[in-house]
Amino acid sequence: MQKVRQLLVLVSMICCMSLTQAGLPLADASGNKLPSLSPMLKQVNPAVVNISTFSTREAQNPLLNDPFFRRFFNVPDQEQFQQREPKKREQSAGSGVIVDAKKGIVITNYHVIKGADEVQVSLVDGRAFTAEVKGADPELDIAILKVDAKNLAEVSLGNSNDLEVGDFVVAIGNPFGLGQTVTTGVVSALGRTGLGIEGYENFIQTDASINPGNSGGALVNLKGELIGINTAIIAPSGGNIGIGFAIPMNMAKASMDQILVHGEVKRGQLGIGIQEITPELREAFGLKNGQQGVLVTGVTEGSEAEKAGVKAGDVVIAVDDRKTISAGQLRSQIGIKEVGEEVTLTVLRDGKVKKLKVEVGEPQELSSLSHKLHSLLEGSSFENNPDGDGVVVAGLSRNSRAAYSGLRPGDIITGANRKRVTDLESFKKALSLNQQSVLLQISRNGRPMYLVIR
Repeated sequence: MQKVRQLLVLVSMICCMSLTQAGLPLADASGNKLPSLSPMLKQVNPAVVNISTFSTREAQNPLLNDPFFRRFFNVPDQEQFQQREPKKREQSAGSGVIVDAKKGIVITNYHVIKGADEVQVSLVDGRAFTAEVKGADPELDIAILKVDAKNLAEVSLGNSNDLEVGDFVVAIGNPFGLGQTVTTGVVSALGRTGLGIEGYENFIQTDASINPGNSGGALVNLKGELIGINTAIIAPSGGNIGIGFAIPMNMAKASMDQILVHGEVKRGQLGIGIQEITPELREAFGLKNGQQGVLVTGVTEGSEAEKAGVKAGDVVIAVDDRKTISAGQLRSQIGIKEVGEEVTLTVLRDGKVKKLKVEVGEPQELSSLSHKLHSLLEGSSFENNPDGDGVVVAGLSRNSRAAYSGLRPGDIITGANRKRVTDLESFKKALSLNQQSVLLQISRNGRPMYLVIR
């Protein structure tokens, strides 16, 4: 028992020494050195801002949607009534981070400023400014603002690729509109995907408390470097339970750079169909037990992937020497690349490792126009199924009607409105049969199912 106590004391001393070195120790009134994040936060806090958004909408009683109610009480027709309805001013709060003090560039979440008529940025020194929205990337949930102000502070950008599970992190934001708040924790996991939160997911998971209002705020390391943008939590009880997610800074920066140059984010593609590796597929392709990666199900004719020598049956295990373990992660790794940029795919083929250099190509013309296929599918993108008949859901905005209805990236659409779908052209014809709703027959992980989008 005595040895156990001695061991615990030794571990505590080591932890204190590590925290003291990492946290820039201060001295208390007695001259004793104590670990503290205060020196680092004094540098970072002025660059984390509160964001207030204002929007106007019509205040409407849901009973007015009932035609019987309107007729019984002699309520005017909907269009006539809407012209008389009062306007309701709404306000919401979020957070943001100044990443360029000279130009007044602020990064935040897209859902923080979505639908806003006016965006205001408030600093910790009490100043407030009306912000200009420079652009947004809804699929990553990133928006870029600009304020015309002097004497701003900024947060230096860190390399989120260097993060490891167990690293200490600090979340800074404006939870519940209380004002700037600091919480601490560790990196709980990396590369979280498949959550259905964003179109492109490769989240940092942390137990640092993130609450409503923290969205768009900073996740920094102990050096004060910005390594993530806080964006979401899992909260079945409505409060924080220690599972929060942040967008890695390297992904956010890639979108920010394109927005500042082009005003939008234009993602290219390799021209491959992909699928998760199931135990059955692992056995069928003779892969080792526990082998991770993403299976290439098909290669589009004439695509950059075909030119580079990618073949159906290849298993992608890394992109630019960074491990790839899921289809969602692969989409995110390619999604941060600009059209024309070259990537190195590490693939397994017949038990041998090969490295192939592939240029990120332009998106297919029909795919880029897919939001015009049907109003109910706005926020979705589609591609011809490279592995046979049907259309693949290539991208999906989390706020789209299709996403709310249950459609998921990777679904293969084989029918629409009771018509067979073999390619994008037949898909377009089938959708034109009904403008009020869409009945989709899909295949998800080999299982057929139907979805209705209204």
